[in-house]
Amino acid sequence: MKIIDEKGRLFGKINLVDLLAIVIVAAALIFLAVRFLGGSGNDVINGATKLTYTAQVQAVDQATYDEVMRQMELAGGRDQLMADGKLVDGYVTKVEATPHVSFNTDASGNMVRSEENYDGGRWDLTFTVEANVADPITNKVGTQEVRVAKSHILKTVHFEFAYTNIITCEWG
Repeated sequence: MKIIDEKGRLFGKINLVDLLAIVIVAAALIFLAVRFLGGSGNDVINGATKLTYTAQVQAVDQATYDEVMRQMELAGGRDQLMADGKLVDGYVTKVEATPHVSFNTDASGNMVRSEENYDGGRWDLTFTVEANVADPITNKVGTQEVRVAKSHILKTVHFEFAYTNIITCEWG
């Protein structure tokens, strides 16, 4: 018995051109199934990885700090993130405040550390954010990639700070 007969059929049953077409269609279906049904190879559960990060904003005045804390309380301690007018799968879960420290030169030209006082002074705020990211490689929260030392716009349903810096990131 010949493998390919005189009519170009494999084992006398199927044409090679037809077999090639079947293989191409099957490969395309397998590719699409893996692509859309989640066989990415990453340790991502349900298409999301939990990312917890902290972002800091410096020199916030007392009135703004008071309003942020009021809004966090009204939101039940979890203010939802936003990006481009849409809600994001992430929340500010904690706000910590420390007196703002600045350095000035005295009359002799020496650097002097100056810590703001609590009454009417400025604050450095550290926000803890918990978010689910679809891709733990790009770490996109909304439209922004999150990485340590990266500038970040922190926008929630109730407040927004355009100039924060990411200071920590933890995955899982």
